Amino acid sequence: MADAIPAILLIIITIFFPPVGVFMIAGCGMDLFINICLTLLGYFPGHIHAFYLEYIYYDRREKGRMGQLTGRSAPGVYSENVQRGGLGPTTYGTI
Repeated sequence: MADAIPAILLIIITIFFPPVGVFMIAGCGMDLFINICLTLLGYFPGHIHAFYLEYIYYDRREKGRMGQLTGRSAPGVYSENVQRGGLGPTTYGTI
């Protein structure tokens, strides 16, 4: 329940401007750059990418808390923060 309110706020922010939602979970890096490009090329591709990153982030976070997180990387995700589900040391900037 503690993750529900931030997740809902993140989804609302992502609906209006996808790069801000990506920045909030991935930081300033390649995922943000890709999302900005996708949003400029078409509003919906930016949404799809942003919601994919958010799904991976919260899925990895839940699996990490339950001790089921594997070492395999999610395809198409460059941010270590998203790969770890926000667990562990935070690093910003992957460009």
